[in-house]
Amino acid sequence: MAGIDESIPFRALRIAVMTVSDTRTEEDDRSGAILVERAEAAGHEVVEKKIVRDEREALEAQLRAWIARTDVEVVIATGGTGVTGRDVTPEAFEAVWEKSIPGFGELFRWISFQKIATSTIQSRACGGVAGGTYLFALPGSTGAVKDGWDEILVHQLDVRHRPCNFAELIPRLRE
Repeated sequence: MAGIDESIPFRALRIAVMTVSDTRTEEDDRSGAILVERAEAAGHEVVEKKIVRDEREALEAQLRAWIARTDVEVVIATGGTGVTGRDVTPEAFEAVWEKSIPGFGELFRWISFQKIATSTIQSRACGGVAGGTYLFALPGSTGAVKDGWDEILVHQLDVRHRPCNFAELIPRLRE
């Protein structure tokens, strides 16, 4: 049965949050703020939050910078996962990760389907691993960010979640 094993001590993860947008500012970045709020409420440390333009090179550079840091274990991005010309987040993520986590996007779309039906097909949410760092990209809507965090990431980033979780694998990601 899935759930939290209270006999295991919680371990806060160090998370970087990226909002991908040409128009958002810190004052109106609701999706990024929701991710920060939820991660901190779950007990994790948000080490940095940035807004990065919808430009593949800029996204890749920021991802590589966070991957190189020892104080970033997880990167969660919001925005740029659609199918329009400016939506390049999945391409940037795929350019830097060593391994993809296809189940993340699949599960996200399954959860999203329950709420927005076939419109979920427009989402290219994705996940992967690079340099021992988890990378997750969510759509830019507040609803999508809540679904991704509340239904997937809050559990998989908690070392106490059973039967298994991403957090417990962090020490072995660089093998």
